[in-house]
Amino acid sequence: MRIDRFLRLAMAATVLGTWLWVGGCGDNNGDGSDGGMDSGADTGLHDAATPDANPTDAALVPDAGPDSGSDAGPDSGSDAGSDAGSDAGTTPVLDALLSDLRTDAPAAMQTQSDGSGWPAPVEGGWLFVSLNPDPDTLAGEHDGWSGQAMNPDQGFHWLVVAVAAGTRYKFTDQSQTTWLADPWSRAYEWDAFGLMSRVPPAAAHLERFFNVSDANIAPRTLRVWVPAGTATHVLYVQDGQNLFDPNAPWGGWQLSAAPPAAMMLVGIDNSPARMDEYTHVADDIGGGPVGGQGDAYADYVHVTVRAVISAQYGEPPTVGLMGSSLGGLISFHIAARYPGAYDYAASLSGTMGWGSIGAGITNETMIERYAAAGHGATALYLDSGGGGTCVDNDGDGIEDDDPTGADNYCENKQLESVLYSLGYVANVDVWHWWEPDALHNEAAWAARVWRPLDHFASL
Repeated sequence: MRIDRFLRLAMAATVLGTWLWVGGCGDNNGDGSDGGMDSGADTGLHDAATPDANPTDAALVPDAGPDSGSDAGPDSGSDAGSDAGSDAGTTPVLDALLSDLRTDAPAAMQTQSDGSGWPAPVEGGWLFVSLNPDPDTLAGEHDGWSGQAMNPDQGFHWLVVAVAAGTRYKFTDQSQTTWLADPWSRAYEWDAFGLMSRVPPAAAHLERFFNVSDANIAPRTLRVWVPAGTATHVLYVQDGQNLFDPNAPWGGWQLSAAPPAAMMLVGIDNSPARMDEYTHVADDIGGGPVGGQGDAYADYVHVTVRAVISAQYGEPPTVGLMGSSLGGLISFHIAARYPGAYDYAASLSGTMGWGSIGAGITNETMIERYAAAGHGATALYLDSGGGGTCVDNDGDGIEDDDPTGADNYCENKQLESVLYSLGYVANVDVWHWWEPDALHNEAAWAARVWRPLDHFASL
């Protein structure tokens, strides 16, 4: 057991305290994550950025997130539509929405968000709503960013405007000194000025769903790459806030840069309970046992998240899972917990030795689980960077005892060998890649994530 490097992680976490888990080092991109460091570099764990979740506030600012921060200014893009003015509130759909907002604005915002999203389609255009009292003006490509005052109401502002699909917009004030992306907009992106809200376009784009939870898993945001046309593949990916945001640690995964055509990507945000949720059993990395809530998280993904996506888009016929580090571990766990329900599971630098890291800990590792299960129906991808000499000095059955080993190289090599012994065939239903000396961070995963995406697209 390579306990020395995990102890270093635990010591770092003790010293940094709230920096790692509460985001006290500076929420630089406004998404509630620490945004500052991946303390798991070469540890095999990877403490991915986690949101400073506050369910009490979630109804007002959906993910406490990038959406709620101020931006330097508007996008200077072209005029995408025409301003049709405001609606006086004389149409049934609009009247019903305004009535709900006046009764309980946060609840009404969430209900509409769960449905067709914001801005809301109504007679005469789109209903834009701001719960923030300061930016009382809507500006966007539709009016050349000149701005139009919104209607003040009972604790919110609103405006109905007829704009073209894909129109970019923000909330601002009369003097246009403050610019805010719409914290509830379904479609969004980033540009040179920061986060940008959009009316959903027909072209490929990002969408999101707020406060998705079940009885055991805390609310979080789903971030969806929606391809143009009909999706044939959908990939459920862990650590959602690190996948598309260019301000995520090490630049994030950059998954929206060039995903395969017809592939939908569903990023599931992590939470401060990431280490518990992303592990199938407990282990000890210094400081006592942690982890083991993987069954609850697997059920959340399989039952709740898949239902949200299916209700909104229909579920494409080919379904997969993907993650890195502990996210890779839990992706393999979900596939094993629901045999035959997923066509593909991909792990980048997966912590496949979890369960045998701590001294005296002999819980089942993912290597042992797959060895016991035999050949399955799910095609598998696994990789790592780093390197090392693969030895089992402590006799626990896991070849993870080289103190110079890095990025879970040996654990993934051992799992690869197990899969071949079970009848998996290279480049048919299992793929393995080694990127020598690659580090354990988002930049390394972004550089090679095209491989698992291409393999999934080939199924």
